[in-house]
Amino acid sequence: MSWKANYQHWINYPHLDPTLKQQLQALQDNPAQLEEYFYAPMEFGTAGMRGVIAPGIHCMNIYTVRQATEGLARFMDTLTTNDKQRGVAISFDSRYNSTLFAEEAARVLGQHQIPVYLFDSLRPTPELSFAVRYLQSYAGIMITASHNPAQYNGFKIYGPDGGQMPPKESDLITQYVRAADDVFAISVSDLHEMRQQHLLTMIGEDVDQAYLNEIKSVSIDTNLLQTHAQMRFVYTPLHGTGKMLAERVFRQAGLTNMQLVKEQAILDPEFATVKFPNPEFPETFDLSIRDGKQVAAPVLIATDPDADRLGAAVRQPDGEYQLMTGNQIACVLLEYILSAKQRLHTLPANGVVVKSIVSTEMATKIAQNYQVQMINVLTGFKFIAEQIEQFEATQAHEFLFGFEESYGYLIKPFVRDKDAIQASLLLAEVAAYYKSQNQTLYDGLQALYQKYGYFQEKTFSKSFTGVDGPKRMRQLMTEFRTNNPHEINGTKVVSVQDFQLGQQLNADGSKQKLNLPTSNVLKFWLADDTWIAVRPSGTEPKIKNYVGVSDPTQNGAAEKLAAYSEAVESWY
Repeated sequence: MSWKANYQHWINYPHLDPTLKQQLQALQDNPAQLEEYFYAPMEFGTAGMRGVIAPGIHCMNIYTVRQATEGLARFMDTLTTNDKQRGVAISFDSRYNSTLFAEEAARVLGQHQIPVYLFDSLRPTPELSFAVRYLQSYAGIMITASHNPAQYNGFKIYGPDGGQMPPKESDLITQYVRAADDVFAISVSDLHEMRQQHLLTMIGEDVDQAYLNEIKSVSIDTNLLQTHAQMRFVYTPLHGTGKMLAERVFRQAGLTNMQLVKEQAILDPEFATVKFPNPEFPETFDLSIRDGKQVAAPVLIATDPDADRLGAAVRQPDGEYQLMTGNQIACVLLEYILSAKQRLHTLPANGVVVKSIVSTEMATKIAQNYQVQMINVLTGFKFIAEQIEQFEATQAHEFLFGFEESYGYLIKPFVRDKDAIQASLLLAEVAAYYKSQNQTLYDGLQALYQKYGYFQEKTFSKSFTGVDGPKRMRQLMTEFRTNNPHEINGTKVVSVQDFQLGQQLNADGSKQKLNLPTSNVLKFWLADDTWIAVRPSGTEPKIKNYVGVSDPTQNGAAEKLAAYSEAVESWY
């Protein structure tokens, strides 16, 4: 149907939610906005669906949440009885309507006689991943828009392994979602009746305790934590779910000097103290820096609202704080994991690290230094989770660490998604290690550069909003794919990896197969080891651009990064 027909279908529905009806009536003289809300359904990307909270088929509201859940329910109806009866675990964050959307999802599942395990209050995304595994449910639903602004919410689906639903199953679910095209015809159950029928079980502290018990295994050298138990840390949950577990994790480890940023420990769906609740943005740390300076904290830690991403800032010799990039945090963690295990004689011969194809190559150098294999996967933590599942099935490798440059890390695979709670605890241990050497995390980062060379990366996005946005993105990706440059910034392109075609084309004309799933990503490798990647975002109307460089000197790396970034900017 056209956007106008979709709009009429909604505005004429006699039982439309009163709040949504009022919002639609207020927009009757704004056809451009209505078109954006109704021109097409939301799509499932690398992290589910995400959109503005508003009426319409392209927005997050009770009807699109019901539709998404109906797709999952119809998919589960095709499973064996045993798998279907394993049920679905549901959690949610601190955003507007998150509790409501979680309950609506539960009501749809109840109509299909699918058992639901619903958290009694907000919990982090990694705990939802853990809950799926702990409860042995077949699937999980997380209501969150991660680090997006306050007007957004989202819906993630997790599979039996606790990882985000992989592409094959996700595609099948999407087909069932599209088949449920009349969102007003989707039936829902009553929550009270579901309790009476034993279809709804409330969960909370029981899962918390199980998660807390597992997270003890994240620490590598507990003597370090005991020796430096009085180290000061400043932590902000950015008004989100990290507040539910982070303090408890630190106390359990014996670290008693974790100081919360009080203003940001308030569960506020407006995220009133920040423009974006994103730990990669410098302004996110303004209040943390204020508190950190008062107590000379060596490390500031921030988790995004659903506590799957972690950002950090380290104290420099002059008392100021320097934000670390996601790649820098990953490299500091990885160097510590491998060196500590080597020191303690616990580094396995078959150890493996997994990272995304757009993450720093410095991590590859670190892994090589310890004779540990590095595996590259597509962007999306589900692909790291798939690797872990294969390792467990074949016993060929022991998982040591996984990460994405976008501030996502996993240390222990009792969770199958990025886990900022685990990362917070390990980062504290790394800080304790450097303190034992009369150094700081800042010193440790500089030592890595001296050891491996200066690696620098930059990620920037180009937005394509509005009805024509997706079309323009497709056109640009086609242009990039059909007009591969022979050189960039005067440096020869030695190979082009096209993950949609599944092949690498080398400058000499030879081709190699890429053993990864197909994905709309291009990666250019240059003669000076620089790499550049472009890909459409899976959750937002953006094309993401990545540039990675290396050089023996800091200034040399910075100059390369600036020059190549400018060259890529000129493509648009």
